[in-house]
Parts: sequence; C-alpha cells; structure tokens
Amino acid sequence: MTSQTTVDTTGPGDRADGVPSEPPSPAAASGLRGHPWLTLITVAVGVMMVALDGTIVAIANPAIQKDLGATFAQVQWITNGYFLALAVSLITAGKLGDRFGHRQTFLVGVTGFAAASGAIGLSGSIAMVVTFRVFQGLFGALLMPAALGLLRATFPAEKLNMAIGIWGMVIGASTAGGPILGGVLVEHVNWQSVFFINVPVGALALVLGVLILRDHRAENAPRSFDLLGIALLSGAMFCLVWALIKAPAWGWGDGRTWAFIAGSVLLFGLFSFWETRVGEPLIPLALFRSVPLSAGVVLMVLMAIAFMGGLFFVTFYLQNVHGMSPIDAGLHLLPLTGMMIVGSPLAGALITKLGPRIPLAGGMAATAIAMYGMSTLKADTSSGLMSVWFALLGLGLAPVMVGATEVIVGNAPMELSGVAGGLQQAGMQIGGSLGTAVLGAVMASKVDSDLAGNWTGAGLPKLTPAQLDQASQAVQVGVAPVPHGTPAAVAAKITSVAHDTFISGMSLASLVAAGVAAVAIFVALLTKRGENAEAGAGVGHI
Repeated sequence: MTSQTTVDTTGPGDRADGVPSEPPSPAAASGLRGHPWLTLITVAVGVMMVALDGTIVAIANPAIQKDLGATFAQVQWITNGYFLALAVSLITAGKLGDRFGHRQTFLVGVTGFAAASGAIGLSGSIAMVVTFRVFQGLFGALLMPAALGLLRATFPAEKLNMAIGIWGMVIGASTAGGPILGGVLVEHVNWQSVFFINVPVGALALVLGVLILRDHRAENAPRSFDLLGIALLSGAMFCLVWALIKAPAWGWGDGRTWAFIAGSVLLFGLFSFWETRVGEPLIPLALFRSVPLSAGVVLMVLMAIAFMGGLFFVTFYLQNVHGMSPIDAGLHLLPLTGMMIVGSPLAGALITKLGPRIPLAGGMAATAIAMYGMSTLKADTSSGLMSVWFALLGLGLAPVMVGATEVIVGNAPMELSGVAGGLQQAGMQIGGSLGTAVLGAVMASKVDSDLAGNWTGAGLPKLTPAQLDQASQAVQVGVAPVPHGTPAAVAAKITSVAHDTFISGMSLASLVAAGVAAVAIFVALLTKRGENAEAGAGVGHI
C-alpha cells in the first residue's frame, strides 16, 4: 500500500469542500493549533485518563467491595464492564474518527469520559458503579483511536516513531501508575476520589483540545458508514467476551457458554463475508494481509492477558494476604511503574535503531520470566524479592507497549489510521478482559478444588456446601473467612488455610500468564517496521 496525504479541515483559507486552496503559511504553522508537540501533550492528557482507569480501580476494588457489600463476581464486573464496552466499540470509534474527524471524536470522548467518572463517584450502589463504568468504556473508545490518528496525521515520518514511543510511555506509565495513585487516594481520601480526579483532568484535556488540536483527514477518507458491519462486529465481540466472562459462573461445559461462543464465531463469519461485499467496509480485510500488522494485534492481546490478568490478583495479594494499606500496596508496585517509565523511551530508541522484532521478542521473554517469578510468591515473600519480579515485568512490557503500536499503525494506510488505532486498543482491551476472565476462572477453579481439603487437613470443623461456597468467595480475593468471635487459635488456622489456598490459585494463574507470554515471543518474531509510516503531516514545525 502507498501512503496517503492528508487534508487540514480546520485551517484558514479552506475551500468549501474542506481541501486547502494552498499550503499553510509558516505563520499559521508556528501557532498553537496543530503544533506537533503540543498535540502530543494534549492527547497524552486524554489517554492518560483512560489508561489510568484500566488499573487504578484495581487498588480501589477492596474498598469498593467493602463499602458497597459487593461479591467477588460483582467486583470483577467493575473491571469487565469497562473492558467489555471498550472492546466492543473501539474499532467502530476509530472508524468514526476516520469518517468525521479525529479532533471531534477526541473532544466528545474526553468530555463523556470525565462526566461518567463523576457519576461513578456519586454512585451509591454496585449496579450504578458498573453501569457508569460501561459509559466510561464507551467514551474512552472514542478517545483512544482518535489520539493515535491525530499523532499519525500531525507528525512527519521521521518523528512519528518518537511520538508513538512517548505516547506509549504515557499509556504504560499511567497503566502501571494506577495502583500507586489509587492507593494514595483510597487511603487518604476515599474510593470515590479515584473517579472524581478524572473530572479536572478531562476538563484540562478539553480546553487544550479546543485550543490546539487541528483536524486532519486523508484525501480518500471513508464517505459512508458500514452500519451492518458495525452491528455484526459488535455482536461478535460482545458474544465472545461475554462467554469468557460468564464461563466461570456457568461452567466451561455449560451449554450457555458454548452457545455464546458459537454465536460469536457465526457473527465473525457473517462479518467477514459482508466486508467483502460492501463498498466501504468497516475493516477492509485486505488490511490483515499484512502479517506484521496481524502479529501486532495478536501481540497486544497476549501481552494484555498476561499483564492485566496478573495485576488483578497482585493487588489482593498485597492488601489481603500481606495486610498492606492501599498506598503501601501501590508503592510496592513502584518498581513496575518506574521500569515502564524509564524503559519506554529507551525501547522507542532501540526500536528505531533495530526495528521492532528483537525488542518485542525480548520484552515478551522478560514478561514470561517475571510472571513465572510471580508464581513463586508466598505469604511471607520479602518486599525485595517482589520488587525484582515487578521491575522485570515493567522492563518487559515497555517495548511491547511501544513497538506493537508502531507495528500496527505503521503498517496501515493513512486513511485507516483510526481503524488501526482501534485495532491496537481493541487488542489490549480484549486481552485485559480475557486475562481477568480466564485467569479469574483458573483462580476460582483452583480455590474450589483445594479449599475443602486444606480446611479439613488443618483440623477445622467441616463446612456445609453453602458455607464452603461462601468461604470460597472470600478466599478468591485473599480474605480469611473468620466468623466474629472465633478463638484466636482457630482464627489463625483459618487465616493460614485461606492465604495458602489463595496463593495456590494465584500461582497457577501466574503460570498460565507466563505460558501466554512465552507464546507471544514467537508472535513477536513475525513483526517488522511499518510499511506505511509516512504520516503526511502538512502543518506544524518540529
């Protein structure tokens, strides 16, 4: 494919059809609007909210669970509802940006995301929290691909990799920094503040966006909208993620689980067939003829399964097993955050010099080793040893965050930059949802199979099936089910059994995550530098 030039649809001197009658003047180019680095700062503020909310809630989950009396399954839905909404709508949102302009979709996204965040902080029930988390996901889906589309159109080719590297650093740092900020807010304010903080950040992103962002569109940008394609793809992705989320409750052998999986396969098939017939498809299937682009999407999914799924249990491990406060738990994850902040720009420079293949494969190898190390954690593991595995995980994730984005966006034509951004983010969000759901199922299965034997082996009174089920729900989040008034000696035994059983489940889930990361090493070897990386930026000076 050849790269496409872009037209500036908001600059002075435009003709009625939106095509500039002459190139922008140097005076216009040197102003605030459309300046590449200011554009990067603006979109970074917006995407920071979305990336932060992917993990900041993890540290607040125990407080939300206690305050609202939520079950383990309901707590999972705080995360799953957000990821599900993002996963279902990201590609469609990217197409909206390609069709109507990335500037407009970005502004709508930051406004809606901030408003939904404020609504969550005002919620008084777990149902309201989950509902507004879904709205957060929908508006976040508008924001994320638009940010990549704006960068692709604003930066010239020789600076695009650097911009994507910094953009990836912001996402990586925000994702990893969520637990630290969440810990400070939960411990010193309340869990609601975790969401209220998005309101001023969203307002800042909106003001910057109005003043700075300049809309760019490819000359051959889509002119129509594939409504049937949107319906088929959204339905297919919903059925797939819904089946994986509900499978732990229904059972993997349950007919309902396989009915949704079969429905997803059918809808994906119908979507693929329709995309070959429609004039302007939602996703031109020829896009996937690029092996590097396809590998980049798969890599994002596998990375997110290992990272998001593993992080979900680590927060419960630190708070409920080690007895740390939320802020202490966040600080213990500082090595992970720090290595992602330091590693991302270094990874960007390395990828620019060597290409993405070696850094991506090395990053996934480090991730696999780190997840294996996390499978060895015990109730009395020292902070120093934990820090080693957390730091290695951050070092492994940094090149993947940066490199996979460059591979996906750089191998897509300019007029599909929004769709490419949607694919990149959809891969990450689907992976996060799959990681939480599948590794959650692994954890629940292991706890259910071990708890009764461990309980009896410790000489504790036998539990009824109902009591055992209730105890299992508590143990799955690392909580010891000690009834009020239990003698100290018995309480100590119950706590020991609960923590040992929780750790056995977390260890198995971490081993599965390590296996996923190991598979991703081979996928990374299929990647290469983008063939369509020329951005066609016509305004702004670097």
